[in-house]
Amino acid sequence: MTDPARSLRLGFPVKVMGRPDLKTQDTRRWQKNPHLRCSLELLDPVLDYLRKEKLDMYRLSSDIAPYATHPDMPQFHSMVKDSDAELRAFGKKAREYDIRLSFHPSQYVLLNAPDPELTAKSIWDLSSQAEMLDRMELDDEAVMVTHVGGVYDDREASRARWIAGYEQCPEHVKRRIVLENDDIRFSCTDVLWIHERTGVRLIFDYQHMWCLNPERLDMRETLEKFLASWPTGVRPKIHFSSPRTELREIKQKITPRARAAAIAGTAKAKKGELLKAPVKATARVKTVLRPPIWTGHADFTNPFEFATFMRMADGLVFDVMMEGKSKDLSLLRLRPDLLRFAPDVAARFGITDADAAALAAGEARLEKGVAAEEEPDVDEGALLAAE
Repeated sequence: MTDPARSLRLGFPVKVMGRPDLKTQDTRRWQKNPHLRCSLELLDPVLDYLRKEKLDMYRLSSDIAPYATHPDMPQFHSMVKDSDAELRAFGKKAREYDIRLSFHPSQYVLLNAPDPELTAKSIWDLSSQAEMLDRMELDDEAVMVTHVGGVYDDREASRARWIAGYEQCPEHVKRRIVLENDDIRFSCTDVLWIHERTGVRLIFDYQHMWCLNPERLDMRETLEKFLASWPTGVRPKIHFSSPRTELREIKQKITPRARAAAIAGTAKAKKGELLKAPVKATARVKTVLRPPIWTGHADFTNPFEFATFMRMADGLVFDVMMEGKSKDLSLLRLRPDLLRFAPDVAARFGITDADAAALAAGEARLEKGVAAEEEPDVDEGALLAAE
């Protein structure tokens, strides 16, 4: 377990944007016989990169064992067991580098699904990921983060069904699974209700609480309750992200009828529609600008917002998974920002003036040009639904 005197960790999920040459999983189609061993071979230099940049927490892709639980492809089902030696070596290296690892299964892994077959498949997925963490010989701080799931028109029944699904899980899954509050369906109150009946550990998500807190719970008090769900000696972790603030660009097809009207000069602009640029009469697509959806993650973390949160949480101990869409790049920017604007907060993460030169070099790299992740993050389901 983590030494209590150790500085708090900052981490990021999956894709390494600071090194585009580093792949994080075997993405070949089944016809090419992809394998967990290949994913681990790709991830080995990722650990070296994390150590070099002093990034000490990392979320593995939930797809590093391709097709391992595909019901129609039994040829892949022994993949995790067959990779025991490679998993053990990878876990040993992560421990030697003091890098905390985790999984966040996809939104299709549902313990509260009304369909028992989907629940059973979800438990299989969770079992496979828990087995990987076990074979890596990682301690109880290596977890799998899940959400309650769908409401299915009955919140109370859906919460109760999650408990029923949890109770069906094998012990090695229960030891790894943790439950997170989400942004549009199940609030902090909901997951605390489930914790009281199961003992499952909880992940506090800062942005989600702002998006969904109908009970108007106090943030510090709620955070303390979430942290208390973790056993003594096992360091909790939380999620933090800033919301997107820029206008969204939505591509819309122009119907043949509307195009004909534009050519004829009889087209009428939609009331209140904001366009990125004037649309030519012969155009087939237009770009509509819309306000942000606050469940979306910003590319980078607002350092003032994060420092304010950390000062509110003064005296509490937890690691922080930063969910900025620019992944590791968001941390390369956040750390010098903290040292510059909030050195007291920086110190909690072991960042001091001695690191200033190295952090400035990393920050300078960002000025050469970077691109944010285009795909929605696993915690941006509301953004998908809204589109």
